[in-house]
Amino acid sequence: MPKKKSQLHFDVNRTLYEQANEDRSRYRATPGLTEDVVREISSQKNEPNWMLEKRLKALALFQEKPIPTWGPSLANLNLDEIVYFVRPDTEEARKWEDVPDDIKKTFERLGIPEAERTALAGVGAQYDSDVVYHSIKEDLQKKGVIFENMDVAVKEYPELVQKYFMTQCVPIHDHKFVMLHAAVWSGGTFIYIPKGVKVELPLQAYFRMNAESGGQFEHTLIIADEDAEVSYIEGCSAPRYTTNSLHAGCVEIFVHKNATVRYYSIENWSKNTYNLNTKRALVDAGGRIEWVSGNMGSGTTMLYPASILRGEGASADNLGIAVAGPGQHQDIGAKTFHVAPRTKSVTRSRSISFGGGIASFRGIVKVSRNAVESDCSVSCDALLLDGKSSAYTYPGMEINTNDVTAAHEAKTGKIDEEVLFYLMSRGLSQEQATQLVVGGFVEPIVKALPLEYALELNRLVEMEIEGSV
Repeated sequence: MPKKKSQLHFDVNRTLYEQANEDRSRYRATPGLTEDVVREISSQKNEPNWMLEKRLKALALFQEKPIPTWGPSLANLNLDEIVYFVRPDTEEARKWEDVPDDIKKTFERLGIPEAERTALAGVGAQYDSDVVYHSIKEDLQKKGVIFENMDVAVKEYPELVQKYFMTQCVPIHDHKFVMLHAAVWSGGTFIYIPKGVKVELPLQAYFRMNAESGGQFEHTLIIADEDAEVSYIEGCSAPRYTTNSLHAGCVEIFVHKNATVRYYSIENWSKNTYNLNTKRALVDAGGRIEWVSGNMGSGTTMLYPASILRGEGASADNLGIAVAGPGQHQDIGAKTFHVAPRTKSVTRSRSISFGGGIASFRGIVKVSRNAVESDCSVSCDALLLDGKSSAYTYPGMEINTNDVTAAHEAKTGKIDEEVLFYLMSRGLSQEQATQLVVGGFVEPIVKALPLEYALELNRLVEMEIEGSV
């Protein structure tokens, strides 16, 4: 019986992954970050003064703040060589046939138009610094759902954006790369789900960083009003160059009373990319945030989705997978802050290291004095496929009340030689046996994804470890 073709392809085509398309930018800023670059970004986007002022304030903070040294080494990241604004030679389209053929071909090979037809309620596609395609189903528009390019939202929904954009959730002074992001952000996604509206099919955005020595700084802002529900999927990729690229996006999620947001992310950047992303959710009473993350491809990743449970009965579920191969350091984790009573969080992380790769789990759970009767648990498992790879765990728990249930578990181990021998005795090659063991190891995380995306993530993990034995 032939295999059913999956409906979405995050980036399983090696040719697409390793090769860049012809440069077709209509504007490319000079490398390095200056006030002139920031003003040019704001001017080209015709932004209101309040946004330019926020950008310039963030730039001043960024210039004063040193690069962090507490995590993976960033010594080879030269911020003066990065191009912070690259615009493709096209305008945003609402129909795929209006997207230029060469750009459309990239997204067709990723399966995005097909996925929109069969499995999604809306799609956004960004190429370098600009969104090139955006659409949403008509019935959702009639219910008041907003799914829009972030640049457009600044102008069309100014009151909503100004209220939520980098104010409470991720303020511009948060850390060095948030300051950078606030100064040069471009594109991204704005979602507003009205009270009581439940979006049954996922919304999706795909971000393609195509320019050499480029940076991508998309901003995602999701607001789920009371009793609303939405699932959102982000996919990311970039071609492989010999020069470094930088991804420093930002995700802000507001989960209001009794609302639910599911955020899925598959980040498959190339090895020349530094992935220094910031993601955070504020969750009100009875609300729920679910994070499911797959991290692979990039040379260095620092990513710790954070949940601030500020309303009674709020909950967070954070699941993550990292794959670290030769020359890669995947430093991932989660942060959860229990601020209100009877809040609950579960953090599960699994990593795979091979070929000298380094995988780290860095997490923190804080339970405030007011968060009585709360429940939190953290588990992180690391699988080493050889003797030259590494896995580290940096957990932290700060409990400020006695009336709480808290648990932490961490395990690191090599792949079981006896299990491999058994599988190989049944006719599998060593590589096939290894892939089967790895598949079982990541299965608890993968099964949290919708079927089509689980298939794709499994395939990406298989691709990453090909040739590891």
